[in-house]
Amino acid sequence: MSASVHIQKPGWFTVNVLNRSVAWLTRRGLSVWGSRVLAVRGRKSGAWRTTPVNLLTFEGEQYLVAPRGHVQWTHNMRAAGGGRLHLGKRYDEFSATEVSDDDKPAVLRAYLKRWKAEVGVFFNGVGPDSSDEELRRIAPDHPVFRITVS
Repeated sequence: MSASVHIQKPGWFTVNVLNRSVAWLTRRGLSVWGSRVLAVRGRKSGAWRTTPVNLLTFEGEQYLVAPRGHVQWTHNMRAAGGGRLHLGKRYDEFSATEVSDDDKPAVLRAYLKRWKAEVGVFFNGVGPDSSDEELRRIAPDHPVFRITVS
């Protein structure tokens, strides 16, 4: 990976208030607009790592999109090839396949239609009404994984 890999680290408020609040609710079985707690094994430690994510269902498939770019969970997902999605006490084990940049525009458009208010700032002005060309331009900055529940 090049030194110019896109990453937008969350600020203090996001880490300490928003993410913790969404994760707390999700762990208690209350999904906030499709929220789940993603658990994936660390690529170095092997320990389970968790973070709140938005689970997108689009055209009969399920996807995880990384709005902040190539962050730790995306690196871990590539190494582990899957993980668990928690909602309350229930969790689903899944395998993950990374989506190619050319196949991302429709998924990114669907993701932005659903969560633009929450994550739009991370997409450099590209939104659900942007052209396929604009979505393709930002596709390398946002890993997308198709998940298959075991």
